[in-house]
Amino acid sequence: MMTYTLIPLLPFAAFLILGIFGHWIKDKAHLVAVPAVVVSWLLALMVFFDVAGGHQTSFPLYSWLTSGLLDIHIGFSIDRLTAVMLLLVTTVSSLVHIYTIGYMHRDPGYARFFSYIALFTFSMLMLVMADNLLQLFVFWEAVGLCSYLLIGHWYDRPAACSAAMKAFIVNRIGDFGFMLGLLLVWYSFGSLDYSEIFVRAHESAGEVINVLGPFGGTWDVSLLTLICVLLFTGAVGKSAQVPLHVWLPDAMEGPTPISALIHAATMVTAGVFMVARLAPLYNLSPTAMTLVAITGGITMIVGATIALTQTDIKRVVAYSTISQLGYMVMACGLGAYAAGMYHLLTHGAFKALLFLGCGSVIIALHHEQDMRRMGGLKHKLPITYWTFVVGSLALAGFPLTSGFFSKDHLLVSAWSAGPLGQCLTLLGLVTALMTAFYSFRLVFVTFWGPSHVDPHHADHVHEPSNTMTLPLIVLAMLSILTGYLGIPEFLDPLFETGAAEATHEGGAAIGIMVAATCMGLLGIAGAYYFYVVNPALPDRLASQWQSLYRASLNKWYVDEAYDRTIVRPTFFGASELWKRVDVNVIDGAVNGVARAIAWGGWLLRLTQSGQAQHYALGMALGAVVLFTMYFFL
Repeated sequence: MMTYTLIPLLPFAAFLILGIFGHWIKDKAHLVAVPAVVVSWLLALMVFFDVAGGHQTSFPLYSWLTSGLLDIHIGFSIDRLTAVMLLLVTTVSSLVHIYTIGYMHRDPGYARFFSYIALFTFSMLMLVMADNLLQLFVFWEAVGLCSYLLIGHWYDRPAACSAAMKAFIVNRIGDFGFMLGLLLVWYSFGSLDYSEIFVRAHESAGEVINVLGPFGGTWDVSLLTLICVLLFTGAVGKSAQVPLHVWLPDAMEGPTPISALIHAATMVTAGVFMVARLAPLYNLSPTAMTLVAITGGITMIVGATIALTQTDIKRVVAYSTISQLGYMVMACGLGAYAAGMYHLLTHGAFKALLFLGCGSVIIALHHEQDMRRMGGLKHKLPITYWTFVVGSLALAGFPLTSGFFSKDHLLVSAWSAGPLGQCLTLLGLVTALMTAFYSFRLVFVTFWGPSHVDPHHADHVHEPSNTMTLPLIVLAMLSILTGYLGIPEFLDPLFETGAAEATHEGGAAIGIMVAATCMGLLGIAGAYYFYVVNPALPDRLASQWQSLYRASLNKWYVDEAYDRTIVRPTFFGASELWKRVDVNVIDGAVNGVARAIAWGGWLLRLTQSGQAQHYALGMALGAVVLFTMYFFL
């Protein structure tokens, strides 16, 4: 039990030490944070092999609150899914911690940054190890808080503050639905422990409840469907699914190590993990599963179409993340949980690599992020270039890379899930073509062709420090090796009931594998032709298809639509409410009392003239009134 406890406890201890003593530790903060996270990784590796050997456990750590039937406790559930997530979180976090030493060197908030990423690591580990929904929700909110703090790390930049606030608010929208689902689970099952929920869910499989319809009246809705949909709204926000995907690209205002750790490999995958963890619930609700699958499919294609035209190097990778998360959610919605988690693991390696590679380019070019001001960097940044190519090949699903195996397994599993799965598989193949195209567009525009680097910096471009290049090399190796770990076979026993997993046998499976490979190769070849052989062609096509190009460049105007339909009306309503209620009613009442007292004082002041004859007259009139009342009343 001590081994399990130390995995999250060590990063938390680093957070406390840096949070309290960071002002004095300053530029030595990595000496506290890095060893703590690396030891957590070693312990997570031990747990992975322990679970692989057949040892799984679940136990309460301590009781948090007990009142009647309510028993809230902190506990750990260690199974195959937890083991995979522990390995992913600690591996990527350890490498990002090491990378941060070079990237954030001489940053005024160096110790603060390390304390926040240590807190995030602790929160994410507690989330994946939770044995009950409430613990998952508490640390679900904690990783959201860390995201807010880290996006706004450079709080002197208005764009960073706005992005942090946007991420916080959009996630709260999804989390409100998550909280309603949590309350409904407690109300319906009387427990929040996974084991009890899953048992009682089977007993309530056919139960129907009445809910208020949007236009009056009541609707009969399956209890389990409503629970699953409400919980899934939290995943839509956290995992940046349409329509709550708008926060993730703006989160790129934060330092690049956070983009790699939180917004590519770990936090954004929490929604996928949650759906996989609650697979016994979702398997009982075909309607909710269909909604999850369609949401993932839409997100998959929307993210890819936007990534095609972006010019900010980090935003291209950010929209790629949205698209790949769509793949994972789609797979889970089709019952292919092991395939979704397999892609989650491989994606964590190569997407973290791409983000950290972007960071190396940005540092080398003195914080330049516009791809149009790059080019010709492959000889000046050889390690960054070759590792970036490996990451791009994995993202494109190139044969023998991890992305090839996980995407192939995912698409084959989706195809076996029936008509909906087959439609989404075809959509996934089209997305694979676009993925390969935009990933190598990124490579060719950034590293190939003539240099467009600012002449003041062109002569000083060089490879970053070893603390930044070492994580790139390790992640490049993992972007290959994670495809050979047998993760689907490792996870299959956990999802054997209700899963739609498929074997890689038969003509359909071979056909999908060949089609996916051809799509990837075609996308790479297309990017080469567009940006190396005929670099003037993209601008010419953009002018010919101007409306479509601008729509993609402007992210299909989703932000503008939200601004007009939600943000502006909300501000207008708040302004009117302030004027009519706060100013006119509340302030009017308070100011009215003050004016009445002032008016009364003014009247009383008239009686205090300081003239004796006035006072004598007043006394005489008073006496007359008293005598009149005495004799006549």
